[in-house]
Amino acid sequence: MTTTYPISSLLHQKTSALWSVAPDSTVFDAIRLMAEKNIGALPVLAGGQLVGIFTERDYTRKVALMGKTSKETRVREVIAREILTVTPDDSVEDCMRLMTENRVRHLPVVEGVNVIGIISIGDLVNWIISTQNAAIEQMEQYIAGSVAV
Repeated sequence: MTTTYPISSLLHQKTSALWSVAPDSTVFDAIRLMAEKNIGALPVLAGGQLVGIFTERDYTRKVALMGKTSKETRVREVIAREILTVTPDDSVEDCMRLMTENRVRHLPVVEGVNVIGIISIGDLVNWIISTQNAAIEQMEQYIAGSVAV
């Protein structure tokens, strides 16, 4: 099973909505938005530029476990400064490798300086399962003689 398909093919299947948060937003506002939208991470944008990513992991490790309060702590205080990103041309395989090597579950997708989406490990797994199911169905049809070659 090949995973060399570009991330752009996966993005086309996702909703076009991209939720984000500003660095000066409170952690409480960020986690409330994440809960409302049922998402696990938010790109952090300042003046339209990506300055970080806020995740559930940031909240649990850098706010809750450190005794900080989510209503007083700003997102900029807990996000990592190193931002891993991918482009629409990067492959599913490359993204999986990047996530695994860096132990992250979300990657912003950027085109130039613009964030055009965000992918999660769940998105990649679901995409691979769908692709594998389609390939299996095609092979079954070929074996049964119902696919023209």
